[in-house]
Amino acid sequence: MQPLSRLVPVLAALSLWAGGAWAQVTQFAAPAGQGRELSIYSSLDNDLAAPLIAAFQHQRPDIAIRYENLLTTQLHDRIMAETDAGGPTADFAFSSAMDLQVKLANDGYAQGVVTPDTATWPAWANWRDTAYALTFEPAVFAYHKPSFAGSEPPATRADLMRWMAENPARAKGRIGTYDVTRSGVGYLFLARDQELYPQIWTVVEAMGRAGVQQFPTSGELLERIADGRLALGYNLLGSYAAEWARQHPDVGLILPRDFTVVVSRVGVVPSAARSPDLGRDFLAYMMSPEGQSLLSETLRLSAVSLEVAGQTSPAGGMQDLAGLRLKPVPVSPGLLAYLDQATRAKLLARWNRAISGQ
Repeated sequence: MQPLSRLVPVLAALSLWAGGAWAQVTQFAAPAGQGRELSIYSSLDNDLAAPLIAAFQHQRPDIAIRYENLLTTQLHDRIMAETDAGGPTADFAFSSAMDLQVKLANDGYAQGVVTPDTATWPAWANWRDTAYALTFEPAVFAYHKPSFAGSEPPATRADLMRWMAENPARAKGRIGTYDVTRSGVGYLFLARDQELYPQIWTVVEAMGRAGVQQFPTSGELLERIADGRLALGYNLLGSYAAEWARQHPDVGLILPRDFTVVVSRVGVVPSAARSPDLGRDFLAYMMSPEGQSLLSETLRLSAVSLEVAGQTSPAGGMQDLAGLRLKPVPVSPGLLAYLDQATRAKLLARWNRAISGQ
């Protein structure tokens, strides 16, 4: 049998100006020849999306797929604008911006879908059969292994504070985290930390005294951890850290033992989808044991499905989650509070005061 990646010919990959920003558009031809087209808007990088698309088309060789890789805000705005204009939009939308995906569902821009796996889907991962969490991605500590030679890296937030206090020279300028003013997932992690751990501001103040470095993307943080410019990264998205650790032997990662925040990528079928049946079919595939296994084992995005989690590592190759205090962010209207501008401004102001030592 041919590898799945060879079953799908890619006809075109180009960048288009769409919705006020550049979008990368890739056309996957139907393996069986001429067929119907499924349109997907997604924030998942093309190299991660390709195996998923190939596997779906292996089951449905009559389907061509137009895949648009968008920024999370752009994805949300495109669906709203196209729907409001009375035209069709994507058949399926998949985004790491949990809050924006729930907003689409809450505001009527997504339709209800019941798949063969809906009945057994975790309650926290399903809002009204309209917005489904499809991955299970912990926030981790990533670290430069040589920087901790002969000692254990921090495994809790208390450990991190103790390490910074006892090793001021080694820590100075070598702690990194997301720039929460520019990183949506970084902001979500901070908001969740504050809800779960009132002492978080003591940790942030300590990182500020240690000269914490802030970056908008996981790649920028992990590149600096890999080469030793940073000794430790706080609250990094585990899926990316796991892949870096697999490819870079000097990168290690730890799922915090005090509590581990878990976020998810959320899928919806837009209410104005051109071919909603194809969008429902793709969602059903992603929720199926096969789709969840592919996400977990090949894409290393971790499975939500309890059935898959029981068969394979639910951490997608990171480590066993048994015994950890996992705190998934529920797919619910509670996420909309994170979009409130006054709430956001207040949280960011407190972050900036804590980091600067004010």
